[in-house]
Amino acid sequence: MTAGAVHPTVAVLERHLTLYRRLWQASVFSSFILPVLFLVSIGIGVGRYVGSIQDADYLSWIVPGVLASTAFQIAVGESTFSVLGDFKWVRGYHAMRATPVRPADMVGGHLLYLVFRVEGTVLAFLLVVVFFGGLHSPWALVTPLVCALLTVAAAAPVTAFAASIDHDSYFALLFRFVVIPSTLFAGVFFPVDQLPAVVRPLAYASPLWHAVELCRAATLGRVPAWPVAAHVGYLLACSAVGVLLATRAFHRRLED
Repeated sequence: MTAGAVHPTVAVLERHLTLYRRLWQASVFSSFILPVLFLVSIGIGVGRYVGSIQDADYLSWIVPGVLASTAFQIAVGESTFSVLGDFKWVRGYHAMRATPVRPADMVGGHLLYLVFRVEGTVLAFLLVVVFFGGLHSPWALVTPLVCALLTVAAAAPVTAFAASIDHDSYFALLFRFVVIPSTLFAGVFFPVDQLPAVVRPLAYASPLWHAVELCRAATLGRVPAWPVAAHVGYLLACSAVGVLLATRAFHRRLED
């Protein structure tokens, strides 16, 4: 790479940002307005009937869950059709391969773009939550970092999956059997210990649960039941494995 040239990973990031600048209006509702509406309707509306959970009012208890699940859904959603489309229909990745951009750069640029997307949503959400009194500790400032780690942990394996298939019908299975169950049973709406003991390991296997636990500990100012290092280590492991799988899947797909 010559002096002054942009790193290939940054070039891929710039490409995603350029596309997003033209299409950002389409994501305003799902990324910014919907989480706030969901917080008001469930956290305040349903919260009146639920009362408190684990010595916290339901609004404060659900805030970190909605925060992490929003990051999770953006990460997964933006790693499905857009990735497959750039291989099968747009063939944007094939165009990149004709340049010095490597598959690892493509994966890295894609993940950096998703972190950018998620961080903007998380910061806007936290700003709104402040006015609802849903944050109870200065440790809430670390939740964007947790959501960034969750983004990579969730998006990287899904990116590998999207790069390995030839038909978008497989995404329906992904959302039905992975995304929806993860959102419902990963501690977002109720404590995982209320689930049957035989089902709890499935919740523990979800990166979303680990991020929810870290965010909840941060916003409520509590120590999580599991060590922080265990949660962070699991998310880092999911991220590393996912990036490796995604890079290999890109290599194989671009060799066709």
